[in-house]
Amino acid sequence: MSSLFAFPGQGAQQVGMLHRLPADCAPLLAEASEVLGEDVLALDSAAALQSTRAVQLCLLIAGVGCARLLMARGPAPDYVAGLSIGAYAAAVVAGSLDFADALRLVALRGELMQRAYPQGFGMTAILGLDQGTVERLLAEAEGPVYLANINADNQLVIAGSDAAMTLVAERARALGAGAAKRLAMSVPSHCALLEAPARELAAAFAEVELRRPVIRYLSGSSARPIFDPERLRDDLAFNMCRVIDWHGTLRTAYERGVRLHIELPPGAVLSGLARRMFEQGTVIAFQGARLDTLDALLRQEVGQDR
Repeated sequence: MSSLFAFPGQGAQQVGMLHRLPADCAPLLAEASEVLGEDVLALDSAAALQSTRAVQLCLLIAGVGCARLLMARGPAPDYVAGLSIGAYAAAVVAGSLDFADALRLVALRGELMQRAYPQGFGMTAILGLDQGTVERLLAEAEGPVYLANINADNQLVIAGSDAAMTLVAERARALGAGAAKRLAMSVPSHCALLEAPARELAAAFAEVELRRPVIRYLSGSSARPIFDPERLRDDLAFNMCRVIDWHGTLRTAYERGVRLHIELPPGAVLSGLARRMFEQGTVIAFQGARLDTLDALLRQEVGQDR
């Protein structure tokens, strides 16, 4: 039996997510503030979180802080994986990327994405239709719109212009979609529209050292493990313009023996996606759980492996 730490992506953000971190995370918050040259708690307000940069930094800090807290108390997970920006927290926890470098890269990532599409674009979730049906709607669409996330077999996310997404959403509802909901995203992530910003980020990545993961890292894009630092560099730099296959990532984890899925803060969106896949396992979110409960679950997985 194995365990997985799963780190959420943009859209899961919550106002106050850094302010609600356990007191033991205070040194990490101080480190982040020093590296960035600003008080990171100031990023955690309703007004500040209108910025893509602020959202992504807060998600990184919250995920790394709570993962380190768990690992200081007990065993490390067997696998880590992150949806979109969550991949950066996963790489830090895997031991591949220094936290300080991750902070600087994520700050740049958010700035590049926001600068490329300041308005008129975003992402929309479509529930209740299969991938083939959604892809046909995209092929018939007028204007730029693409498949962005495969979250489940009937939960997909599209990205593109407001007008094109609105039209696809209307047609999806007419075909029986249970919902077509605009997400709290101001940029069209995980599609070809972000290829240019991704190349700029890759240039910055070239100056950063990456190491072989000491905890197995699952790519949210390829849904496969990555061990080579150069492949990991490519995975992180370009995940903003590649389709996220989170459904495939969870399937890979399950097939490799993962039976404990712990979602790091904020929220429990990934836990909802994981429950169907992990029917024979345990799915729990850090937020709302007791630390001793999470610690006991991790120790139980270690005990079952012996």
